[in-house]
Amino acid sequence: MKTFMPKEADIKRDWYVVDATDKPAGRLAVVIADALRGRDKPTYTPHVDTGAFVVVINCEKIKLTGNKEDKKIYQDYSGYSSGRTETTAKEVREKHPERIITQAVKGMLPTNRQSRATLKRLKVYAGGEHPHVAQQVQELNI
Repeated sequence: MKTFMPKEADIKRDWYVVDATDKPAGRLAVVIADALRGRDKPTYTPHVDTGAFVVVINCEKIKLTGNKEDKKIYQDYSGYSSGRTETTAKEVREKHPERIITQAVKGMLPTNRQSRATLKRLKVYAGGEHPHVAQQVQELNI
């Protein structure tokens, strides 16, 4: 019996929508990362990108457990000396709420060229509306 290898022409990319209201950030990021990589499909192959598009709505209502709202720190570095800035999760939620999910999913993907292309299929929106209705998005079970 031959091993099945998916070709680029055979890959069907589905669109999924996830409502992040009151869901823990880490547990949600695991499900999103698996769908983006295609690990939820039987045709998953590590070196072939078989993943789907994932649209996340209501990301400002995501749940951070424990004291992470005040103690979790997001670091950014400009490249200059003394160019490192630290921001708490509370400040990130106020200014850029989509970064909480984006950073969590990015941390759960492998660090390679394929993951950089995979992350472009993640669409995160702060409100309950998204412009991807024409793609016939399906609900992703969590």
